[in-house]
Amino acid sequence: MMFLRSHLRDGGHVPASVQPYFFLSYAHTPRFGAGGPDPDMWVERLFRDLSSHVMALTDLPAGSDAGFMDREIRSGEGWSERLGAALATCRVFVPLFSPRYFASQMCGKEWFAFATRTIRHGAVNNEPAEAIVPALWVPVPPSQLPGPAERLQFNHNTFGDRYVTDGLYGLIKLRGYAEQYERAVYELAKRIVRVAESVRLDVSRPLDYRVVPSAFGTPGGSAKSLQVTVAAGSRFDQPEGRSTEYYGDSAVDWNPYHPVAQRPVAYVAEDLVRNLNYRTTMASFDDEAGHFDSKQPPARPEILIIDRWALADEHRRQRLAAFDQDPRPWVSVVVPWNRYDHQSRAQETELVRQLEETMPVTMSRARIACRAAANGVANLETLGQILPQVVEAAAQQYLRHAQVYPPARRAHTERPRLHGPMGTDGPPAPPPPRAPFPPDAGHGTDALTHTDRGDTDDSQS
Repeated sequence: MMFLRSHLRDGGHVPASVQPYFFLSYAHTPRFGAGGPDPDMWVERLFRDLSSHVMALTDLPAGSDAGFMDREIRSGEGWSERLGAALATCRVFVPLFSPRYFASQMCGKEWFAFATRTIRHGAVNNEPAEAIVPALWVPVPPSQLPGPAERLQFNHNTFGDRYVTDGLYGLIKLRGYAEQYERAVYELAKRIVRVAESVRLDVSRPLDYRVVPSAFGTPGGSAKSLQVTVAAGSRFDQPEGRSTEYYGDSAVDWNPYHPVAQRPVAYVAEDLVRNLNYRTTMASFDDEAGHFDSKQPPARPEILIIDRWALADEHRRQRLAAFDQDPRPWVSVVVPWNRYDHQSRAQETELVRQLEETMPVTMSRARIACRAAANGVANLETLGQILPQVVEAAAQQYLRHAQVYPPARRAHTERPRLHGPMGTDGPPAPPPPRAPFPPDAGHGTDALTHTDRGDTDDSQS
């Protein structure tokens, strides 16, 4: 693993024999008492059986890691680095669905890290990367699935009817279902191999799991809403001399990371935000004439993606300046910046100056929330790393400024008291004091804690 981490850090090629073929992600089950049986022993058996089938179905050399599971490392030293290295290189992610799984922040972090790799692959290759192969450990009602899991296109029925109704845990625990268990595990192994051979994800830099967000959002919470707005031009209205290869028919088609990326940045950002268990809408800044009204409470948090070249259009520049004059802290700013765009590099000083002079308040606030997002996001990998911080800043400010609807104030009623042998010792207690009226909306939330992560080197793009 040390060899693997050093290759990732240095940007070198990681041999296939070093990469885990699949990553088994599961929620640890607590013991019922000291010295009692370990409930995770059944997951270990599943892992061994899956690894054995994968080795038999592939040409992996002897001694290579067919799979990876974090059974022993969460309480040891370096667990974050080892998890990061495995998820940055594994070929298939296998989450074991259960109600406990989706309540686990750690499992949500693992999902987020791997899904970010698939989103980047889809952006570069302009095709989806379906490299998540879920397995039912315990059946989960569809209503309990967070957005990222609900959107998976996966048919569990091919693994057998008893698997669908009882999950792998039921099959492995009950002796009468041994044949159904063997069939389900073998079918799961075949699916893992088929996906691994059809989708070749690039390795990425390992993430620090102490700061990685969960793809499941707040435990027990439903998906929230967020808008992605793009302030950019189209290929029809670029200033004289500006290449149109980065633009499409509308603002949302702007692709600043061309030619490395094949998908527009707004769609990539939308996928990343949805990976945080948000519902999203997308719009062009030009089409939102009546949307930016700071005198009205916000309907949702928002991400504003700005092309510095967009300010060459005088009408758009004036609208951005007007936007800056009224505070809208629930709108977080992201400024993509491709250093391999020679025209942008040649005009960088002037483009930066014009944006800062047009939107000084907005850019200052954006730099406090996330300096890397305001100063220029160099590539897709950096975008995936900083966007959770940008989304969190917008969400926190939305909670501070959104209109709230406190419950209607009810007339005071005296707390009921017991009578008889259990309630007659001494005089009755006095009624409780009247509860204070709820405070005004928007004044009860602590200020944001801001972090400056800085810019990330773009040598991996």
